[in-house]
Amino acid sequence: MATEIEGAPETVAAAPAAAAPAAAKQPHKLERKWTFWFDNQSKPKQGAAWGTSLRKVYTFDTVEDFWCLYDQIFKPSKLPANADFHLFKAGVEPKWEDPECANGGKWTVTSSRKATLDTMWLETLMGLIGEQFDEADDICGVVASVRQRGDKLALWTKTASNEALQVHK
Repeated sequence: MATEIEGAPETVAAAPAAAAPAAAKQPHKLERKWTFWFDNQSKPKQGAAWGTSLRKVYTFDTVEDFWCLYDQIFKPSKLPANADFHLFKAGVEPKWEDPECANGGKWTVTSSRKATLDTMWLETLMGLIGEQFDEADDICGVVASVRQRGDKLALWTKTASNEALQVHK
């Protein structure tokens, strides 16, 4: 039942008050699920295989969950040296041994400024979850690596042999 707005023409009606909050609470679904990972290699255990410190943090599929997570986790600039943050498609582990990554490659950007790393990280995350890359199906994920000699952001792809795709103009 619509409610008449006082002083408005008879053809204008306001929606019931209860309908507006329900619509506002609908989550904004992403096209695919994504997973945050964390790896702290700053204190490796003697003889431990690579990847033993890699931890799955959280898988999400809505814009709201992304922002909630992003606001609660450390920015890459706040990580200790030799730590990595990863955002990969759900079901893909940030390891070259994963079948989705096994034949892939990566594009790497280095940064000597912590603020620049945080900005590049956020903008790349938003581009990935918003499906803004032309070849989104070929991207596995992104890694922010904090290192003493310079921080890095690496975009992992799944088909390094496809030169035309890798050097897309």
